[in-house]
Amino acid sequence: MKDAIVGSVFFGIILTVITFYIGDLLKRKLKHPLANPILISGMAVIGILVFFDIDFDTYNKGAKYIGFLLTPATVCLAIPLYEEIQHLKNNWLAIMSGIISGIISSAATVFVLSLVFKLGHQEYVTLLPKSITAAIGMDISKQLDGVVSITVAIIIITGLIGNIMGEFILEKFNIKHPIAKGVAYGASSHALGTSKAMEIGELEGAISGLSLAVSGILTVFAVSIFANLI
Repeated sequence: MKDAIVGSVFFGIILTVITFYIGDLLKRKLKHPLANPILISGMAVIGILVFFDIDFDTYNKGAKYIGFLLTPATVCLAIPLYEEIQHLKNNWLAIMSGIISGIISSAATVFVLSLVFKLGHQEYVTLLPKSITAAIGMDISKQLDGVVSITVAIIIITGLIGNIMGEFILEKFNIKHPIAKGVAYGASSHALGTSKAMEIGELEGAISGLSLAVSGILTVFAVSIFANLI
């Protein structure tokens, strides 16, 4: 019975959807930053696979199809951006300055910490694309001969931290402007940060979506420079 269920191509999809749905219910009920649907779903899936001794490739046989939705979902972020296009025109210099600052600070942080912890070149380039969407980060890591699977894990962790801690950090630093919030979320924690920004407001979500896309493009150039430093 177990083999029949686990061997089905629908197993990974159903498990992912159910655990995420449970995580979303907990978030709505508990209203706590740590009650994050993605965090809860990920931990639940890992726990189930380990407990029932299910191979990841077996789970991913179906779950990988959910990943195909990542790129079109990212493209759909252009819709709220179009609706708030006037704010973009009026504040383009501040937005671009924030995005570029975020890219440089992200790469510089990885560079400094790599020196402190004496990481090799492969580990260093694996961590460089940590703050951009996985669709772009995976390709960058692969081209630089990084460890793609670790890059994906780091990107997810970065996004989760931004999603969970972003509001707290913005409040502590007294950052209240919606455009500043949007740039912070999009440039530092990609799609997961953008989803949180959309919960806060339409303008925050639109600017975060723009920051996500522009950061991904500009990071390709920034990483090509920083990659040669170690």
